[in-house]
Amino acid sequence: MFSRLGRGQRRLRFKALARRVAAARPPWPKRAAGGSENRLARLLRRSRRRLRRLPGVKRLGGLRRLPGVRRLGGLRRLRPHYPRRGRTGWRRWLPSPRQIIMTFTWALLALVTLVGWAYEHTAIPTDLNAYATQQDNVYYWADGTEMARVGPVDRQAMPLDRIPTSVQSAVLAAENASFYSDPGVSPKGITRAVATMATGGETQGGSTITQQYVKNVYLNQDQTVSRKISEIFIAIKLDRKMSKQQILDGYLNTSWFGRGAYGVQRAAKAYYGEDVSQLNPSQAAFLAALLKGAGEYDPSMSAANHQRAVDRWSWVLDRMVKTGKLSAAQRATYTKFPEPIAPPRPVGLSGQTGYLVDTARAYISAHSGISDQQFDLGGYQIYTTFQKPKVDALAAAVKKRLGTLDPAGRPADRDVRVGAASVATDGRILAIYGGPDYIKQGFDDADISIVPAGTTYAPFVYAAGLRDGVVRDRDAPRAAVSPSSPYDGDDKVPIQTPEGPYWSRDGKVVKTANAGGRSYGKIPLGKAVADGVNGPVTQLGMDVGLNQVRQASVDAGLLPDSGFAEQIPDFSLGTSTPSPIRMADGYATFAAGGTHTDPYSVLRVTLKGSQMPLKSPAVTHPFTPKVAGEVDDALHDAVGTGAGAGHAVAQAGPGLAGLPGTAPDDTSASFVGYDQEMATAVTLFRIDPKSQLLEPLTGIGGRSKKKPGSDYPTDIWTRYMAAVRPPGDPRPGATPATS
Repeated sequence: MFSRLGRGQRRLRFKALARRVAAARPPWPKRAAGGSENRLARLLRRSRRRLRRLPGVKRLGGLRRLPGVRRLGGLRRLRPHYPRRGRTGWRRWLPSPRQIIMTFTWALLALVTLVGWAYEHTAIPTDLNAYATQQDNVYYWADGTEMARVGPVDRQAMPLDRIPTSVQSAVLAAENASFYSDPGVSPKGITRAVATMATGGETQGGSTITQQYVKNVYLNQDQTVSRKISEIFIAIKLDRKMSKQQILDGYLNTSWFGRGAYGVQRAAKAYYGEDVSQLNPSQAAFLAALLKGAGEYDPSMSAANHQRAVDRWSWVLDRMVKTGKLSAAQRATYTKFPEPIAPPRPVGLSGQTGYLVDTARAYISAHSGISDQQFDLGGYQIYTTFQKPKVDALAAAVKKRLGTLDPAGRPADRDVRVGAASVATDGRILAIYGGPDYIKQGFDDADISIVPAGTTYAPFVYAAGLRDGVVRDRDAPRAAVSPSSPYDGDDKVPIQTPEGPYWSRDGKVVKTANAGGRSYGKIPLGKAVADGVNGPVTQLGMDVGLNQVRQASVDAGLLPDSGFAEQIPDFSLGTSTPSPIRMADGYATFAAGGTHTDPYSVLRVTLKGSQMPLKSPAVTHPFTPKVAGEVDDALHDAVGTGAGAGHAVAQAGPGLAGLPGTAPDDTSASFVGYDQEMATAVTLFRIDPKSQLLEPLTGIGGRSKKKPGSDYPTDIWTRYMAAVRPPGDPRPGATPATS
């Protein structure tokens, strides 16, 4: 019927057909039961079948608007079928533009509906975040009594009209230049931040100041999608509820600037010791730089931090020029970085308390999931391992002995310092002496790693030999040694290696050097350690291997990075520089029968009554009880029948073990020893306050060159142990003396 008609004629016929269909009134003609169709119904059905076979029917979408045409089944199938007719190649599989538009429209409508629903159901919280109830962190002694309260809780809010315009402008330039015009959020800012970070450039924060204020006051610092969505919706609502001035006021008074400072007023005090109203634009730019992350921009923390702070400070000033808040002429006057003052120390930390607090806080930082920012908010109760009677007794013993020095009359008595620590056999740090007063000297000499251990290092060499054996000939297997193994104790004996004599870099054979040039002949190894004979200890280190010696000391408790010296023969004489805490911990391993526990200073941490997760100290067994017992025997002999300063230690009571020592260059003197409960290390040294270099102890206290202050640590150790030990405290396993 239509096959020989042209396109125009078909269109006319279709229109005529449409008019005829429209003229037909419902109901649709149906075949009567048992009857025959009328002529019009038959015509329509035949036409519909032929219309389905025509390729042009899909283009007649306009006919669907005509009355009645929508009933033609062929015209209702407007969605494309795959592969699509009339297309070739890959285009046969593409959706039509209409499909794409409709899909996008429906998706957009669904998204708008979802966002609207979420916005409507997100309310501004009525309770403030933890900062609003900031508290002190309270530290407790081991017996549960209060030791110290730390944390500035006298947060001083500063009204916006008292905060200089330069400070406000610096913050806006660094964080949100469009603050006064945006609706609380900035999609453009977020997009720009992501794009700039992808190219490695400097960025403003992706969040607006309103969003950051919401995060500070109502939410938390978690980096989650749900938190970010809540932040955006609350920011939009808050922007409609509060004025921009109120939001900026709240933001400047709640933001974290590091050094325990929340709010711009406390930040000004912490970094410049001044009221915020006294800051100049250069100082304001630095404080604004801290908002990006105080932990990375506080110059006092590291050289890398300092460089980042300078770069960020310069960028903030340039941003202020770009935003019209600072003229180019003013910017040209600020070329020198405004160096902040040293971090102020909290009050109430005088004496030894500050050193104890620093030790405990460092342990929490390394062994818990509490960030510095969370910790500065306060509210934590820290229960430490420190025992007040021992801390007081150790400080008193040091003060008593150093009181005999005459800095005004003897130059050798000047700049004398002492570091000391007591560590229990189970790893608890019981007491430390970090310096005369934390307020006057902030660095902790109990945790310093610049002072040579001296001959107190010998037990680690001895333990390595007993555990690992020795190699005296090339390619020979390791051979065992024992306390009775004979060694040459004479002075100036050439040091041997499996390849022959040890030669120094200047082409000379290295020889042993006993204290005072004394010779002992053949001497059992255990007795050589007890009597402090350097020659056998030096040779033993070469026989065992200095790598094995170093590993044995690390296994005992010394840190792998605790200032290990060059591995030459003198290495066994204590040229390395472990801290007093680590030396005490190493000796505690021998007192514990070869079991080592990492030293720790915190028993538990609680917040609002809930105990916070804290990693348990690691426990290892680096030495067998037999090896530890043989080292223990030598150290007991050193204070019982041994020669030198160690003999005086017996005055503190029975059951003591330990060893005195001096550095090869006489820059330090030490005594490290223990009883059945704890090990204690005492180190004496001099340090030039200008160069920060160690100075010889020669002449200290009017002593001769043969005795350069080596009795000072021994005397301090003895006084301390006599004060803290119960009378007649016996050695484990020994029979108490009877009268």
